[in-house]
Amino acid sequence: MSSEMDEEKKSGISPLFLLPLIVFGALAVLMGFMMLSGHDSKELPSALIDKPAPEFDLPPVNGLERDGKQVPGFKRSDLLGQVTVVNIFASWCAPCRAEHKYLMDLAKDDRFEIAGLNYKDTDVKANRFLAELGNPYDRVGFDTGRAGIEWGVYGVPETFIVDEKAQIRYKFVGPLSEASYRDVFLPELEKVLSESK
Repeated sequence: MSSEMDEEKKSGISPLFLLPLIVFGALAVLMGFMMLSGHDSKELPSALIDKPAPEFDLPPVNGLERDGKQVPGFKRSDLLGQVTVVNIFASWCAPCRAEHKYLMDLAKDDRFEIAGLNYKDTDVKANRFLAELGNPYDRVGFDTGRAGIEWGVYGVPETFIVDEKAQIRYKFVGPLSEASYRDVFLPELEKVLSESK
């Protein structure tokens, strides 16, 4: 028994001991490459960019009215024929509240529609949220989570720009801020609008 232990001591460091060092080294090299490549770590890729929007058909948020009429639900065919800004929101989402004034600003422009995907919420809370902050949406679909998965949603809020052929052209992840709204989102929207004429 002692001769086996003596042999292990003579053979040097165990390969299992080196494994964490090898993994750490590989991760350090990968992180260094990502930093030097100029890749924006805040930018999350989307496999749906320049692809058709997924098929979905969402019911309206019960009780959500505009001018005394129920605001309609939201389905894929509603995306055809005009540029649409699709915003994923929820009443329980604090960043959604923070970005809402930019959606209200977008609603003043009649060159496109704004559609809301109310994500994992309740009718009552969604109604209260939009009554308090204003309703920028032409249509709002109530989503229990399935449509969000189809859209590749990482979390709320997220905002998409969809062209008149129902192709997803741009995706903004996270809440719009004054700078990102002015310097990133609006230029992307103008680009899609100019291409759709």
